[in-house]
Amino acid sequence: EVQLQASGGGLVQAGGSLRLSCAVFGLSFDQYAIGWFRQGPGLEREGISCINKHDKFTYTAPSVKGRFTISSDDAQNMVYLQMSSLKPEDTGVYYCAATSEDFGMGMFRVDEVHYWGKGTLVTVSS
Repeated sequence: EVQLQASGGGLVQAGGSLRLSCAVFGLSFDQYAIGWFRQGPGLEREGISCINKHDKFTYTAPSVKGRFTISSDDAQNMVYLQMSSLKPEDTGVYYCAATSEDFGMGMFRVDEVHYWGKGTLVTVSS
């Protein structure tokens, strides 16, 4: 059974850091890219970072580049999102997701996601 389990969200002050974790079950990193999406209050879900082992690249959206870093522990089937210099506009529910689509060298879209994990809430206070 495929499962993606996101954790690590919480309440943090602006300028602080959090590390999100995504435990991946039932998928091979060689066949699936794993990414992080977020959905802020009243906003659409947006892709912010992904790691693609098959094509050997990572992608981070310009809005978070330099502050967020995606990484993986292949032996543990874990994907992480290290978030630093957090801003109130980073507030939202963060989801990890997987796709086996050939989506190019960027971020896969919501409609390309094959599997979603349950979200973890990140709240950044000003």
